[in-house]
Amino acid sequence: MLFNSTEFAIFFPVVTALYFLAPHRFRWMLLLAASCVFYMAFIPKYLLILIFTIIVDYIAGIRIERSHGIKRKWMLVLSIVANVGVLAIFKYFNFVNTNLASIASQFSLNYPVHNLGFLLPIGLSFHTFQAMSYTIEVYRGNQKAERHFGIYALYVMFYPQLVAGPIERPQNLIHQFYERHYFDYQRITAGLKLMFWGLFKKIVIADRIAALVNPIYNDPTHYHGIQLILASYLFAFQIFCDFSGYSDIAIGAAQVMGFRLMKNFDAPYFAKSIDEFWKRWHISLSTWFRDYLYIPLGGNRVAVPRWYFNLFLVFLVSGLWHGANWTFVIWGALHGSYIILSNVTRTLRARMVSFVGLNKIPRLHNALRMLITFHLVVFGWIFFRAHSLHDALYIITHSFYGIKDSITTFGAAFNSEELAIAIFSIGFLEVIHAMQRRLGMRVWFHTKPWYYRWGIYYVMATALILFAQNDAQPFIYFQF
Repeated sequence: MLFNSTEFAIFFPVVTALYFLAPHRFRWMLLLAASCVFYMAFIPKYLLILIFTIIVDYIAGIRIERSHGIKRKWMLVLSIVANVGVLAIFKYFNFVNTNLASIASQFSLNYPVHNLGFLLPIGLSFHTFQAMSYTIEVYRGNQKAERHFGIYALYVMFYPQLVAGPIERPQNLIHQFYERHYFDYQRITAGLKLMFWGLFKKIVIADRIAALVNPIYNDPTHYHGIQLILASYLFAFQIFCDFSGYSDIAIGAAQVMGFRLMKNFDAPYFAKSIDEFWKRWHISLSTWFRDYLYIPLGGNRVAVPRWYFNLFLVFLVSGLWHGANWTFVIWGALHGSYIILSNVTRTLRARMVSFVGLNKIPRLHNALRMLITFHLVVFGWIFFRAHSLHDALYIITHSFYGIKDSITTFGAAFNSEELAIAIFSIGFLEVIHAMQRRLGMRVWFHTKPWYYRWGIYYVMATALILFAQNDAQPFIYFQF
């Protein structure tokens, strides 16, 4: 079920109303049933995969807590293998198999294994990582094993963040299912406003930009120069508004019912380094990799060559997590290389900044850092969005080819009205982000008189009606 669909517009208020009307002891049942309905709206039979991993991890958590020594470790390994195994079969089998078949054909060898014919379950990577965090935290002694099977199942399946996060930790979420949540007008309206803002980012900005980006990235060889450059810039804002819009709706929907989910985005395009970008972009995933892969590998508490290896490996795995395609692997490797290069050149860059006097003009220095970081990120998005390495390399090599000619044929690639709406919407978004940096949007908003607030509500609601697509467009991160 899509957040931007008519079905959800009915589903959410009905479930929320029933949640507050139901006695506290029955609320977990209602939420679990609602989460099953929500997930089954995509492909019903894939609910069985979720049930399988839930049962395995529920039993593993209890056995880990009860066991000692090597037995505890083996129970954790069993849990991880079950989760990663499901992910590997559904998400990576065809990728690995296709590459093995390609290698075999190069040596004229017979390779009889065929690709599997089923679709990737929606949100598999997200709820797999959330389930894995539970057994790991139980193993580490940071979380008690959950004895209530229904509550544990709800932790994995909680519908607001089931298919695209935020990827929660058991310490933050499980105890909230036991808490009694009351109808609170201020909290509910705050959650609804966040949902509304997320819907605005998705429908008015992301989906409108998609109409400009998709024709070019789906067939890039028919374009060159400014057309490819502008499409790449636009995609940077499309993916941000699409994914952060989902996160806002998820966090807001949970907040309406009284649940607190972690913040997932923090104006990432204002980052002054790639390292800072990853502290602002998809925070729940970047912290997951930090806590469960980077630190166990030794983090930065090892020799410098090993530290760089740890950084690169984490980003390589992060790229592969996003998709079974070499484009995602390159994207992850690129960001890992950015951070390693940043550390290698840190002293040299500091000397250069001091030499030219930029350290005496901090605002200009920070602006340049943001500009450079943004363009490094945009370059990486080319690999993320392109369908193949061939397409990505074509876009890179032809972005500055025939600039003058591409300007004269600009109108053939972009609808001027749609482009104007997209640019205006992006400008509006960045003004909001700039205001949030100074005061915080919610604080600023509540300082304004009622007619000012309702005027903005009216304008945004009108924009949603006028610019909504005829069909609900899936969120980009649903494919992961």
